[in-house]
Amino acid sequence: MYDLLKGLTVVEGSAFIAGPTCGLYLAQLGARVIRFDNIGGGPDFRRWPLAPGGASLYWEGLNKGKQSVAIDLSRPEGRDLAQRLAAAPGPDAGLFVTNFPAAGFLSYDALRALRQDLICVRVMGWADEGPGVDYTINSAVGVPLMTGHPDDGRPVNHVLPAWDLLTGAFAAFNLVAALINRHRTGQGREIRIPLSDVAASALANMGMTAEILAGAGERPRQGNTLFGAFGRDFLTRDGKRLMVVAITPRQWTGLIEVLGVGEAVAAVESARGVDFRKDEGLRYAHADALMPIFEAGFARADSAALLPRFDELGVCWGPYQTLSEALEDPRLFKDNPIFTELTQVSGARYPVAGYAATLPQDERRPPTPAPALGAHTEAVLADLLGLDGGEIARLHDAGVVASAGT
Repeated sequence: MYDLLKGLTVVEGSAFIAGPTCGLYLAQLGARVIRFDNIGGGPDFRRWPLAPGGASLYWEGLNKGKQSVAIDLSRPEGRDLAQRLAAAPGPDAGLFVTNFPAAGFLSYDALRALRQDLICVRVMGWADEGPGVDYTINSAVGVPLMTGHPDDGRPVNHVLPAWDLLTGAFAAFNLVAALINRHRTGQGREIRIPLSDVAASALANMGMTAEILAGAGERPRQGNTLFGAFGRDFLTRDGKRLMVVAITPRQWTGLIEVLGVGEAVAAVESARGVDFRKDEGLRYAHADALMPIFEAGFARADSAALLPRFDELGVCWGPYQTLSEALEDPRLFKDNPIFTELTQVSGARYPVAGYAATLPQDERRPPTPAPALGAHTEAVLADLLGLDGGEIARLHDAGVVASAGT
């Protein structure tokens, strides 16, 4: 964790991945992030994967370093409290992240009536407010029909919810940008971020939509082959499968040197009148001739001999390994300084991720565990909304709010 956003108070009323990810990143940069949920937990409170005791590892992973308030959102008084939290006073408050519907008690108009300069970042499924999650948006934009091997026509959904994660990061960026603007102009605003628009714009930004509109047709399914450049999985003589990519001239010449396939590659260049060193696209266009050469080169060599030479000559490669194996990889998990072993709220103890960026001039502080549900209800109602002890006790007795363990 770092202190770049220390002093900010962000209120989060969200669930699942995109909204909580936004709040997580802000908390990891030092903001005070207060998440409110229904008493008993929101829709993601018990989502898999689970700790041995049944608590959600998913929930505690996405809510590290936040404060938790439990409110009965089905009751008018509970909804009023949620609105007041979202529109909390102070020059560095009035910052709200949500995936609640655009209409209803957490609408921008309802919140702006409490605070004119409120900033509300609203994560949505579709821009027309239709329901959508990462997996349904992903299927709609066509990615699963580009993924997979060409001899199998079934769509392949990705395991990683990429649009959720991109949307969460984009939401955090937009909130900070709107705050800078508010400091300059005094103006608040609502920012709506549909997963559908994040996905559509990402594909367009990478030229994939223009490719079709230019007449190239649908992107072919080609297994693990990298589109438009040289890259694929290869099997070594000792049975190790490696993902190898050669985009830059250095990567390309290093790969050829290590595998000893220079003469064979030169013969293809001569026969077809091309120079693979100058144009990565040519390596893709002539893959029919190149891939058998490189397959044979890998099949002649053991990984123990190849990999040190790859590193020496700047060849870009990665092993295929399970997540269990990756946990022993010192560059990823085992010796990675972004991880700190903590006991989480579930009682499970394991390495917990801190902020993914490193700020060399700043001290990295260890991550903070996720809170127990409702652990900060009284403190938040008192210091953020100014409620006295008697009023907070009344809300407890009436079942409008709850604390951890109640």
